[in-house]
Amino acid sequence: MATTRTATTDWKGPLIGGSGTVSLDSSGVGTYEVSWPSRAEAANGKTSPEELIAAAHSSCYSMALSHALAGRGTPPDSLETRADVTFQPGEGITGIVLSVKAHVPGISTEDFAAVAADAKENCPVSKALKAGVPISLQAELVG
Repeated sequence: MATTRTATTDWKGPLIGGSGTVSLDSSGVGTYEVSWPSRAEAANGKTSPEELIAAAHSSCYSMALSHALAGRGTPPDSLETRADVTFQPGEGITGIVLSVKAHVPGISTEDFAAVAADAKENCPVSKALKAGVPISLQAELVG
């Protein structure tokens, strides 16, 4: 069964000097401030699109790796995944580095590396970022 998750951003003003809030609507877990300086300079208590992508990617990868390890009979005791998403003004997102620290009883280093690499290629967020899933737009001018 397909699921759709929704987030909404309410932005006021121009890129430089403007700001907004991102609301995680589907879960209702919070609303977060966002601004150009939080994206291109220091976070200063605000988030950015890249941090939200990092959150999505690290959690998706952890789920994919956990599933793959369990499927081969070596479920993890724990996984700690970090995603570093690099944003370069004028260029966009220039790289993503996934780092995982895992405690997985009964698996060799070589087998773990192979399963980890496969999970990187096949987690849904990796696939979406790599393949460019279709994006549609509905734009409405109001007021």
